[in-house]
Amino acid sequence: MTAAGAEVRAIGVADGRVRVAIENVAPAVDGGRFAIKRVMGDAVVVEADCFTDGHDIVACQLLSRRAADAPWLATTMTPLGNDRWRASFVVDALGEWQYTVRAWVDPFLSWRHDFARRIEADDLRIAALSGAALIEQAAQRAAPAGEGELLHGWSNELAQAANDARGAAAGVLRRIGLDEARAAIAMRHPDLRHALTADAVYRVTVERERARCSAWYEFFPRSASGDVTRHGTFADCEAWLPYVQRMGFDVLYFPPIHPIGRARRKGRNNALDAAAGDVGSPWAVGAAEGGHDAILSDLGTLDDLHRLIRRAAEHGLELALDIALQCAPDHPWLNAHPAWFRKRADGSVQYAENPPKKYQDIYPLDFETEDWRAMWLALAGVFEYWAGHGVRIFRVDNPHTKAFAFWEWVIARLRASWPDAIFLCEAFTRPRVMHRLAKLGFSQSYTYFTWRNSKHELTQYFTELGRAPGREYFRPNAWPNTPDILPAALQFGGRPMFMARVALAATLCANFGIYGPAFELLEHAALREGGEEYLDSEKFELRAWDRERADSLAGFIALLNRLRRENPALQSDAGLRFLDIDNEQMIAYAKATADLTNIVVCVVNLDPHHVQSGWLTLDAAALGLAGEQSYQMADAISGAHFLWHGERNFVSLDPRRSPVHVMRMRRHLKREHDFDYFA
Repeated sequence: MTAAGAEVRAIGVADGRVRVAIENVAPAVDGGRFAIKRVMGDAVVVEADCFTDGHDIVACQLLSRRAADAPWLATTMTPLGNDRWRASFVVDALGEWQYTVRAWVDPFLSWRHDFARRIEADDLRIAALSGAALIEQAAQRAAPAGEGELLHGWSNELAQAANDARGAAAGVLRRIGLDEARAAIAMRHPDLRHALTADAVYRVTVERERARCSAWYEFFPRSASGDVTRHGTFADCEAWLPYVQRMGFDVLYFPPIHPIGRARRKGRNNALDAAAGDVGSPWAVGAAEGGHDAILSDLGTLDDLHRLIRRAAEHGLELALDIALQCAPDHPWLNAHPAWFRKRADGSVQYAENPPKKYQDIYPLDFETEDWRAMWLALAGVFEYWAGHGVRIFRVDNPHTKAFAFWEWVIARLRASWPDAIFLCEAFTRPRVMHRLAKLGFSQSYTYFTWRNSKHELTQYFTELGRAPGREYFRPNAWPNTPDILPAALQFGGRPMFMARVALAATLCANFGIYGPAFELLEHAALREGGEEYLDSEKFELRAWDRERADSLAGFIALLNRLRRENPALQSDAGLRFLDIDNEQMIAYAKATADLTNIVVCVVNLDPHHVQSGWLTLDAAALGLAGEQSYQMADAISGAHFLWHGERNFVSLDPRRSPVHVMRMRRHLKREHDFDYFA
């Protein structure tokens, strides 16, 4: 090898003839490290910056495929201007999809661009010969697709016209060379020898619609009997199904249903010493009779659970189970796998604590154990066991106290067998940790909504949730209460505050849930002043609930869920826009579908004690309104209809009647002899 040859080989560039650049592919999470989320039937819209040096023409394709071993489907990208390109593909199956971007300097398109601008006859003839050669190359690439002969004929026609001894007229050359129909065929067979594919292969996790829009109802099955002296059963729960269905929920969520530890069992109101007959906390999983793959015998049998799952489906409900990867002191794993648990300095097993809170009845697992592989497989087996018995929705307790790597591995493993599985992440923790868990595969995530009460807090937080890149992977699920959390607003705000909070949750978020019947029956007594624990918490005792109470919010919640079903704008987090209203005690926002065929405007009085009024300003352009156009606002809560004009209109809400407007916009269509028609 010559010295020059060796120097050329030492350049270290794979192919210097590749002149195109690809940048800023979107959507992308951490440069493609994590998948974006979509639901089946969505169009994934992809954009990228693709450009080259000089004035040659760049072409781009979006490549997509169903799985890693499937062939790529190429879709031509459309230029948006300033070297930005866009295309889309539809995800029509559950599981993981992939996409990337390919770009190249296209000789044929560059030739067409120059050819159209040439004027002199000699230039046209020479350029036509160059074009004929490029078309012939395309003909050879198109031969396997059966389009080679057509392009071969075009190449010959153009070359013959250019070589015509009499000199073909410029118009004839242009007509032949710029033939749009045949050019479209040639463009289907580009020269990709010097094409560049983006560095990353980007992933899409495709889930079912319930991952994007769901209404959860949390319920303790042990309280289903209606009698505090008798433990509820799965059979008792069947009587609750019509009630939950009437309220419009689609997910019925149970706390852990496993045997409850007897050692260190907590008593009523979280007392350290349990009295005889105390039932303990369901989150203290495991006893002598079994662990995470067993059912508390007081609830029933596995066959009883199967029957309940079937009966729930008949009522339009899907059963979700809580998976709490932690153990009571008498869980079988303590004896079988002692290395899975940390020891304290005195040799005792470390119980769970978050000072000053202590959970003496719960032992956390040690994710730094030397036996971590066996532990991971056992924990995956918990999910696999219940998925094998028909459960497809899992609420995961405190996932932020388990290793990130475990969640990425186990969720991928489960989705390989059950791509319809949905995982709700219960992690009230630091924002970056919550986002990391969502990136790792959790379908939905609890949020800080529970503690966001003021207009500023709500506006700022939900604006943040709607921003990229988080909106590509973090699906918020808003809960106004949980068995662990009775927020101060509900302790002191009375019925209007309960109405306002559930309305906010149900309309700000496509996914929301309540812990009932405590919520609809206005449970508001705290264990201690300044705390968020319920007095007589259902976590530690049986409760009897009167579903027929006159002051129940069940009817109001049913109305909210009906509005969610009837209005596509409320089924997505994408179309949220906060509106200006000149009263800090009122919050207003609109949710709209992309085509503006469904627009819902919500106004909430955040003051549970006083009438509040204000002037609300709509974004006319964003909502498709023109000037001082008249339109109707139909309030589904009160049944009232308001005729509004232009952008600025007056609203007033009395919390003693209803602190909420949920209004469907009906734009006024002016017709001859018909001025009262609203579309």
